[in-house]
Amino acid sequence: MVQRFDVGTRLSEMAVHNGTVWLAGQVPSDASQDIGGQTRQVLAAIDALLARAGTDKARIVMAQIFLADLADFPGMNAAWDAWVPAGNAPPRATVQAKLARPEWKVEIVVTAAL
Repeated sequence: MVQRFDVGTRLSEMAVHNGTVWLAGQVPSDASQDIGGQTRQVLAAIDALLARAGTDKARIVMAQIFLADLADFPGMNAAWDAWVPAGNAPPRATVQAKLARPEWKVEIVVTAAL
């Protein structure tokens, strides 16, 4: 059985199946902040969704990070490094991408184990 969370007409924020949790791309709620602030917002949203599924960031098995501008890579990494649990940094890819809204600086997708 697939369990979906926050189901909309276009997407669900999260799906859980067979011990795996997939999150939709998480974006900042307050796009007026700099890359550090936007990244922290996104990471907090990831924490909240993973908690709802019954898991946490130490169980992330893959992260994909999309940056609107690669010049923001150091600022995003500073927020990420402060957030990721020591000894549990997951495999990760970071790419530059044109995001759906021009004010967004970062979008993050994660997959985690239950």
